[in-house]
Amino acid sequence: MLNQKLQQKLLQKLSPQQIQLMKLLEVPTIALEQRIKQEIEENPALEEGEEGDEESGDGEEEDIVNDFEEEDDDSDESERNDEDEFAFADYIDDDEIPLYKLVANNTSLDDERREMPYASGITFHEQLLSQLGLRVLDERKFQIAAHIIGNLDDSGYLQRDLHAMVDDLAFSQNIKTTAEEIHELLIVIQGFDPPGVGARNLQECLMIQLMRDDPMRDEVKVAIQIIEKHFDDFTKKHYDKITKKLEISETQLKDAVHEILKLNPKPGNTYIEHSRVQQYIVPDYIIANNNGVLELYLNSKNAPELRVSKTYQEMLEAYSKTKSKDSGKKDALMFVKQKIEGAKWFIDAIKQRQDTLYQTMLCIMDYQKEYFLEGDETLIKPMILKDIAEKINLDISTISRVANSKYVQTPFGTFLLKSFFSESMSTDSGEEVSSREVKKILQDCISSENKRKPLTDDELATILHEKGYNIARRTIAKYREMLNISVARLRKEI
Repeated sequence: MLNQKLQQKLLQKLSPQQIQLMKLLEVPTIALEQRIKQEIEENPALEEGEEGDEESGDGEEEDIVNDFEEEDDDSDESERNDEDEFAFADYIDDDEIPLYKLVANNTSLDDERREMPYASGITFHEQLLSQLGLRVLDERKFQIAAHIIGNLDDSGYLQRDLHAMVDDLAFSQNIKTTAEEIHELLIVIQGFDPPGVGARNLQECLMIQLMRDDPMRDEVKVAIQIIEKHFDDFTKKHYDKITKKLEISETQLKDAVHEILKLNPKPGNTYIEHSRVQQYIVPDYIIANNNGVLELYLNSKNAPELRVSKTYQEMLEAYSKTKSKDSGKKDALMFVKQKIEGAKWFIDAIKQRQDTLYQTMLCIMDYQKEYFLEGDETLIKPMILKDIAEKINLDISTISRVANSKYVQTPFGTFLLKSFFSESMSTDSGEEVSSREVKKILQDCISSENKRKPLTDDELATILHEKGYNIARRTIAKYREMLNISVARLRKEI
């Protein structure tokens, strides 16, 4: 049954200003300039420059205001004819100087001309197609080989099944072929540079490169036997099984493994590395050590000074003094007022963003003062978002937005701000230490281990227990994976 009733509710909703501030807090310094430019383009009442910098454009602003005042004082002027508004004689000037008289050519044929060359690289597939053009193939085989090259991934491998490619050629290019013919042309492509291209798996890729080496050398012969017959044992580093099955010495195995390690497992990446765009980190904070005193600077190079346009302020005054009740002027008044308010909101949000970032980083710097002075990771204290939020009286979500995708430049390198937050662990003495300190000790233990007999997770847990850190084996495995360190079996070396 439908009925109507009155009800009161108390709700908490974020204002548009708060939403705008939350979004600006997440923006790193490198993207802040683009965000400000976007706002300037969308809001004509927002300008770059300081509040006192209003000298340029004063005449233009006065003309605009005078136009509005004249329009308000005399409504008949708005109904003038086009002939009265525009004097065509102003646009036709017989005394205008021709353009060719204003251009001077002071160069001679003997002058040296220097041009800036543009670097244009060649892609991986284009390189293979250029090598294919050097082979003597009829048009049909050339199209099949070009189709094979098009199916190679960026690493240079052919992940597509040969029988599936037969159907692809029949449907897309109306070429009838067989898997055997495609395999013959694939062998041709496998002879192209870089060595190993066109392989269907890692084992075949390594075999192609070894066969193109000098197969008569002893170490290459042993390497070919290892890859061809004992590839699984090699990937699992079961070196004892390989030496027994091939009846070779440890020195011969070491030389063969050395030859294999020189091979390129992803030959296609040879060309990708040259065309890869370098990405640079722009720090949001800069911490300097001035004779034992830490100084914090907020990187604001990409954040220009902003102000509300004086033109729009005077326009608002002119419109507010208008006695006319024309709907068009009311709409103009509302438009100007909204743009000015939007500009003020954005300027306040930028200032509040800068202040929040500075206060948060200042608290983090004081909390981790010993580390920023010494640079020793073992001095990092356990710190969570709640610790900083309670000190500066902000919400945890605000601290999370500040720490996200922000970088700090220290005398010891540039780090992601989020990396300084870590959980706490207790030692035998009851002291709380950071999990990052445990990771550093774990990394030092692995780097100094005997590579012939790497330390297992149980042995690493025992070592840390001896150092006073109560940590389980599964936690050791978790930290090892976070540090991108393999298991003991894969860290083994000859």
